[in-house]
Formats: sequence, C-alpha cells, structure tokens
Amino acid sequence: MEHIPMKTNHKSEMVEITQIVQELIIKSGIKDGVVIVYTPHTTTSVILFENVDPNLQRDFLAHMSRLVPKSDRYVHGTNADAHLKSSLCGATLSIPFEDAQLLLGPWQGIFFCEFDGPRDDRLVFIKIIEG
Repeated sequence: MEHIPMKTNHKSEMVEITQIVQELIIKSGIKDGVVIVYTPHTTTSVILFENVDPNLQRDFLAHMSRLVPKSDRYVHGTNADAHLKSSLCGATLSIPFEDAQLLLGPWQGIFFCEFDGPRDDRLVFIKIIEG
C-alpha cells in the first residue's frame, strides 16, 4: 500500500493524480489487475472526471457549491457542506489495468477533491492488486 501526501491550496479544488497512480502501477511490476484509490478524510473524495478542459473542474466545483451550499443552518456547524459533498462523491475508486496501463477512457482522469481546504495533511492510499 502506498501513502500519497496531498497538499491543497483552496477551500475547494480538484487535483489530478492519474499520473501518480499510473507510475505506481508501472513501478509495482504487476501487469494486470485492479488499483484501489482511497482517501481517508471525511471532507475529501476521489473521483473519475474529465481531464482535458479545466473549465469543467470549475463547473463541477461551482455546481457542488450550489447543490450543497455553505450555510449556518446545518446542525453540524462550519464545515458540514464539505462532509456532505464528500459523501456524495465518494472516497474510493477501483480501476482495472492491463499491460501496466490504466483502463481509462480517453477523457478520464483520477482526481482528488478537496472540500475543506486548504490543507497540508491530506493522504491518498493506493493499493495495487494483481489479477
């Protein structure tokens, strides 16, 4: 299991980690299998998302803010919106790979989503499973 430290710079942001995951698969020496990508934080997510036009990332974050706005009406308090966004997006991905190459579509990338930043203590766990 690999532990990837993540530093975020904004309240909400998306950080593409596709290349990190791909390089770990190659280094593992495993040709065929599944990679599990997981974030252990309740205010972050990992998602598959379009990785060509950065405007879509801005659109996604803006839509999430409209869908789950910051509000003082939540019982939890100041960062309830971040917890809710994270739960909607999910904390885990399982992605197959063949010949040590991720089987992603031509427009897909793996993204770490921050909803309660900025933070310098985030982690992403990567587990590569042969199969």
